[in-house]
Amino acid sequence: MFGPMSELHITVNGEARAAASGTTVAALLASMGVDPARVAIERNEEVIPRATWPAAPLADGDRLEIVSFVGGGSDAPSAAEDDVLVIAGRSFRSRLLVGTGKYRTLEEGREAIDRSGAEIVTVALRRVDLTPGKPNVLDTVDRKRHTLLPNTAGCYTVEEAVRTCRLARELGMADMVKLEVIGDPQTLFPDGEATVAAAKILVKEGFVVLPYCMDDPIVARKLEDAGCAAVMPLAAPIGSGLGIRNPYNIRIILERAKVPVIVDAGVGTASDAAVAMELGCHGVLMNTAIAEAKNPILMAEAMRDGVIAGRKAFRAGRIGRKLYANASSPLGGLIE
Repeated sequence: MFGPMSELHITVNGEARAAASGTTVAALLASMGVDPARVAIERNEEVIPRATWPAAPLADGDRLEIVSFVGGGSDAPSAAEDDVLVIAGRSFRSRLLVGTGKYRTLEEGREAIDRSGAEIVTVALRRVDLTPGKPNVLDTVDRKRHTLLPNTAGCYTVEEAVRTCRLARELGMADMVKLEVIGDPQTLFPDGEATVAAAKILVKEGFVVLPYCMDDPIVARKLEDAGCAAVMPLAAPIGSGLGIRNPYNIRIILERAKVPVIVDAGVGTASDAAVAMELGCHGVLMNTAIAEAKNPILMAEAMRDGVIAGRKAFRAGRIGRKLYANASSPLGGLIE
């Protein structure tokens, strides 16, 4: 027996639900307590543009999928995995963050990201290629497993960086962003002053800001004071593969920071990732070191293992350095 015409029968994320006739998409979200800024919606396998939600009425039989790019993060660590990376209250099991650029094929990128074990994956915002059927870099990312981290790569001014983040939010991505404001086209070193200025604007607008910065303890402190959820000092210039060139500044940043410190840029191989973690860094972000390796798939696994090993070594606590030998076998009871 059918219900009254004033009632709609719809399906939301696979579950049957009733709604009053005339209910709009926006009203449905409000009735379910869903934050519209954090979701994207598909109706009958067609994406509903965000701007139309307040005036888009539901119809009887509609099938809705409400999704969010939250990926592998969870709100709290499990009892079995208490050593997690926590950013702005969200927990991640993997301390390796990876990018999506520079791979020879989308398939290679997809496999490398999967083998890396990373849960946070960076993506850059660019104009859409209007070629019909053209593959997109997002095809390399399993959105059920990964958190997308839009970045402002290629931005040289505060205005460009802020605009890029706002566009990323409009695309339906979460509010966590990687902020880059480049100050020099040859070294790609970040502009500290502009980065701080952009961070203040974005934090005020509700973004969770992860800023790329120099290995400068003063700039790191200013970014933290601006409300950034983490600081991301470089190890070396982007794509250089030089590894951590100034571990002493990184140590100072670690000693003073009250937010996660994630090494970003310049890592070349797994030992570089391990060194960063042994220093006490909370995570490592990389792209070129994996994507441009001779075997990106194998390097992705090596980077995953290097981060894990370095973190374990840090937690275990290394022995102190000594100038002279210290015998490991007992000296008592020697045969004379």
